[in-house]
Amino acid sequence: MKIETNKKLLVNVSVMGSVCQPNYQGLPAEPYRLDSKGNPFLLPSWGSVVHNVSVGDSAFGWEADCIHPGVSIKYHSEAGNRGLNILACVGNEAVIMSGDAKNTKGIVTGKSGRFSEQIIIHFPKKIREKISINDKILIKSRGVGLKIEKFLNIFCKSLSPELFDKMNIQIKNKKLQIPVTHTIPEHLVGAGSGLTSESGSLHIQTTDDTEMKKYKLNTLKLGDLVFINNYDSSYQHGFLRNAWAVGIIGQTNGPRAGYGPGITILMSSKKNDGLARISSRANIVNYLKFIR
Repeated sequence: MKIETNKKLLVNVSVMGSVCQPNYQGLPAEPYRLDSKGNPFLLPSWGSVVHNVSVGDSAFGWEADCIHPGVSIKYHSEAGNRGLNILACVGNEAVIMSGDAKNTKGIVTGKSGRFSEQIIIHFPKKIREKISINDKILIKSRGVGLKIEKFLNIFCKSLSPELFDKMNIQIKNKKLQIPVTHTIPEHLVGAGSGLTSESGSLHIQTTDDTEMKKYKLNTLKLGDLVFINNYDSSYQHGFLRNAWAVGIIGQTNGPRAGYGPGITILMSSKKNDGLARISSRANIVNYLKFIR
């Protein structure tokens, strides 16, 4: 059965940000942070142009604290940046508007930062070598307001219709069957609970090795689609029995407790109307045209 949406009614509007510098706060605790065992560390964190980490790579093993793959952008004013974060959707086309890589196209792959104040964009590694801090990048945002016919209780979040159409979602027993690489139990959701689901990312808790092995989460890759059980992200992120959410792994693991791989939520429902179908191919690199 073909799944119908209201994609023809969605507005395609431009939003823009600039490639942002990594930030380290001053007193009292920065630049050192504490890992889950209480040891201080100093590692690269989110922001800037990351030259050697890309969507499709492992979410683990990097000497980094929740690093973003590819390029991170934000807008210079708080209100304007809020508009950028809400309207940009995973799968949207991004175009570089200034600098040596002008007119090159990329793909939005996530949202992140302390309170998701940055948009994460994939560009090929060769292009990244030409991108500078403060280069302007325009996103042709389309996806906010996306609705699924006959499943209007399912909230689409930061999800472009282009990606939705490629996700191979099916209807089985009056439920959406969604291909994902992993399922995540609600007790392994860490930082992000309580934030708005319009742009607030979630993180997986990864400090318990037994639970990580049980759910095979140590095999997560950047760009993987995952299913979160008993979790509602309709408006804010929080536990709700029989609710569910689907998201994309947008950033790497980090040493801090509660700050494992970051998830950008794409869909959520308060009702038990979604099913996870495990598929090793459920990664954005297999759905949209990527050049590494």
